[in-house]
Amino acid sequence: MGKTLKTTCKMCRREGVSLCGREKCAAKRRPFPPGVHGPAQSMRKPRMSSYGLQLREKQKAKRLYNVMERQFRKYFEEASTQKGNTATRLVQLLELRLDNAAYRLGFAKTRRQARQMTGHGFFTVNGKSVNIPSYRLRVGDVIAFKDSKKDKGLMQGMNERLAKSEPPKWLSLDAGPMSGKVSGMPEGEDLRSVFDPTMIVEFYSR
Repeated sequence: MGKTLKTTCKMCRREGVSLCGREKCAAKRRPFPPGVHGPAQSMRKPRMSSYGLQLREKQKAKRLYNVMERQFRKYFEEASTQKGNTATRLVQLLELRLDNAAYRLGFAKTRRQARQMTGHGFFTVNGKSVNIPSYRLRVGDVIAFKDSKKDKGLMQGMNERLAKSEPPKWLSLDAGPMSGKVSGMPEGEDLRSVFDPTMIVEFYSR
């Protein structure tokens, strides 16, 4: 599967937002930086430079999608060569990863789990097995579970979870056969996230 970032709840608390995707993320219970001084730290935060703020947004995005620096920079370089807004294109490229789409559909509890499931061959795209987490999805692609994986332990409670799943507008979920379809490109409200992609563009454009 290649190298991946390990996002911990300590990182989430440092950023003040849940990046790991865990339902019981510590940042939700204790929305202040880790350390012996507790909430008082958030009151004494020094003002960051524009470079520091841009770097922080990039780190958030990398941790959210579990992407290493080299691969993340490639996403930026690709986005910068395409027509349209570079910041929007960057988020679209990240959102269209197979592991992210599987997570968005509710097939996994976290993006990290979705990455692991993808690497272990849980999913098919248009009927063909795909085990590359960064696989680029396109409009019309159908994601489903491989039949041979439907009796695995990770599938316990899947029907109940999918019944509660609310995927973004660019994905359509068919909970019965446990499949999802890329019905459009991520745009508008679908691209709202915990980081500011414009600041990431500014960081790499320095």
